[in-house]
Amino acid sequence: MVDWSGGNDTGARPRKDAIWAGVSRSGAADAPVYLRNRIDAETWIAALIDSEAQAGRRTLIGFDFPFGYPAGFAEAVTGDSDPFALWDWFEARIQDSPQANNRFDLAGELNLALGTGNGPFWANGLPNRDIPGLPRTKAGYENPFSDRRHAETLAKGAFTCWQMAGAGAVGSQVFMGLPVLSRLRKRFAGQVAVWPFEQLDAPVAFVEIWPSLTAGPAPDGMVKDAWQVQEVARQFAALAPADLARMLDVHAPEEGAIFGLGFEDRLKADPPLRNDCFALPPGVHWTPVDEALSLLRERLSVVTKAEDTPLDAALGRIVAQDVTARRANPPLPNTAVDGYGFAGGRGAGPHVLPVVSGRAAAGDAPGDVPEGHAIRVLTGAALPQGVDTVVLQEDVQIDGGNLRFTGPIKQGANTRKAGEDVVAGQTVLTAGRQVTAADLALLAATGLSSLSLRQRLRVGVISTGDEIVQPGETAADGQIFDANRPMLLGLIAQFGHTPVDLGHVGDDRAALRARLDGAAGQVDAILTSGGASAGDEDHVSALLKEAGALALWRIAVKPGRPLALGMWQGMPVFGLPGNPVAAMVCTLIFARPALAVLAGQDWTAPQGFDVPAAFEKRKKPGRREYLRARMRNGAAEVFASEGSGRISGLSWAEGLVELPDEGLDVRPGDPVRFIPYGSFGL
Repeated sequence: MVDWSGGNDTGARPRKDAIWAGVSRSGAADAPVYLRNRIDAETWIAALIDSEAQAGRRTLIGFDFPFGYPAGFAEAVTGDSDPFALWDWFEARIQDSPQANNRFDLAGELNLALGTGNGPFWANGLPNRDIPGLPRTKAGYENPFSDRRHAETLAKGAFTCWQMAGAGAVGSQVFMGLPVLSRLRKRFAGQVAVWPFEQLDAPVAFVEIWPSLTAGPAPDGMVKDAWQVQEVARQFAALAPADLARMLDVHAPEEGAIFGLGFEDRLKADPPLRNDCFALPPGVHWTPVDEALSLLRERLSVVTKAEDTPLDAALGRIVAQDVTARRANPPLPNTAVDGYGFAGGRGAGPHVLPVVSGRAAAGDAPGDVPEGHAIRVLTGAALPQGVDTVVLQEDVQIDGGNLRFTGPIKQGANTRKAGEDVVAGQTVLTAGRQVTAADLALLAATGLSSLSLRQRLRVGVISTGDEIVQPGETAADGQIFDANRPMLLGLIAQFGHTPVDLGHVGDDRAALRARLDGAAGQVDAILTSGGASAGDEDHVSALLKEAGALALWRIAVKPGRPLALGMWQGMPVFGLPGNPVAAMVCTLIFARPALAVLAGQDWTAPQGFDVPAAFEKRKKPGRREYLRARMRNGAAEVFASEGSGRISGLSWAEGLVELPDEGLDVRPGDPVRFIPYGSFGL
């Protein structure tokens, strides 16, 4: 989705009233792309079409300006009612560069050619130059055509295409957009179809959009145009085929139409995920771990909104869009050591240079050093004018007002160049990264005081079962203390999300339904423990099944029983096993990367290391196993018992040993894969 502009180049720094593009693929949205002028935008769009074609994907590209004018205009100008004849007409006459174009002059010429001299186009946007035929206001306005296309009469608040300047005007965008579309259509002849003028049977479709039709207010701190293209791309990408077909069923052979007009409520619907996103293919019984992870990765997408956030609140948050340096680091050439600075290198042998008064220290404003002289410099000081080389303090002698040292020394020695670390405009953090303390240093050093970050993902935790007793209460025979909820809340916090304690619910289906209903709007995702299988008291899976959004994933993993995955009022629900060991392992392996994607983070696979085993183990083929383990004396030792009820093993361990799906016999010294808890963000 592309938000267009009829104005001049808007500069290197992203800003409003520029060209922005939003891309969504397979349910995952890229960060909005800032395009500073139409030349850059046309190049970028052409490259996108090429890359998507090479990947074998079809592409729908929306542009936020009219593809046609009210009936009769095209024939009056070109002698042909075919809108593409009008596209070609504009392409042949528009003169465009990043800093200037002739759109207002051409509008005046059109008015004069149509015999009115005072319409249909109006609003000269050049403050210092009157243009023959183009009035600044509608005083005495004449228009031989309709004021609006049929689409604009239905779209409340839409502007007329005759207005060339002023807030909300689209007239200039049409003038400067149609030539680009005309060139792209010719460049990709046979590959592009334009709606609603042509059947969309080509790999690429061009459609007209109006983002304000369905995109709500932008999150705080985010450029409105950037938000709108991202949001509209998400809305269109989420359309079911039947809805898409109905929206495309429009007859407007000359004027064109606004895609989605009349379907605003459908497009504004905001389910974070489709109800079938967890559905497995028919006939699947036991799902390998890698296949389950791949399915999650493909089907989940970000649900958190972006907001502008000050640097001191950024730690642990997810970057919403690429961050570029506002200032170089270092901003000026500087000295890497304490010593004396001068210009040029020196050959072998003794050298004597007079020393100027004063010194250059970190934070000083650089002065001037005459040629053939030296100055005292301290580490980190900006190099004064006339200094490009520094000799170490330990290698010199000061004799009166002279500096004495023995060469050779190369020009530029012991100095740092401006931008040696980072140059202004360079991308320093990419979208999807979780901000670290080291990142804060980089952001501060490069002039950033705030950045666009995702709101923290809110993850609710519910424990279920009549046998559960809360810590501090009295446990009767047959009851157990709730170990899962504090563990899961702690894991969520360590992942960088916001944990929300939704409490404990006994084996009462109505009470569980009420608790899930109450969580709507409070959280973005839910983890439950217990009740996730198919027994009489497994109420989590039963309720999700009633809602028509349950998939019992029987994953070939130990420890772990089936994962109940589903949707409740638009919230993804991860039904974890009730056993604490299985609950923690399934959270680390499956829920952790899935929650990261929902939060806007890149999919993160844990880093494992091949280390010698300090244990023996015979494993049957058919499922992957995770053993509680820790490193001692350079080898991985495992907990004495594999029992899923041995909670002490979770605390004893420092990570997991992952054994592959295949059968194997592990002997001491054999290589095994050890995944430290730190690789899971713990």
